[in-house]
Amino acid sequence: MIRTEAGMPTAGLCRLIGAPERTWRRQQARARQGAPTRGPWPRPARESVRETARRHALAHPAWGHRKVWAMCRHDGHRVSQTTVLRLLRDEGLLLKANHQRERRQLAARR
Repeated sequence: MIRTEAGMPTAGLCRLIGAPERTWRRQQARARQGAPTRGPWPRPARESVRETARRHALAHPAWGHRKVWAMCRHDGHRVSQTTVLRLLRDEGLLLKANHQRERRQLAARR
């Protein structure tokens, strides 16, 4: 049984992190040879619109990613809805999915 530096079996570590054992072994072989690691990949679309999307999302917390995307497009950025969604998710600025349902229920009780 092959163990990692921390003493854990390699197969157990791979199960723990959810990676195939073959991938782990290939990456370890690359690291031993001194080959450069892969990634993180550049994300120019996200970086170019990050501040604008963040500004709109913080100014209007009830807006979803589609409204923020539309406002970014209005500001002159060429970006997709999915990129804005991922960006807001990374920043922790998305509301949970049932937010609108909760607002309607509160309004109905009033």
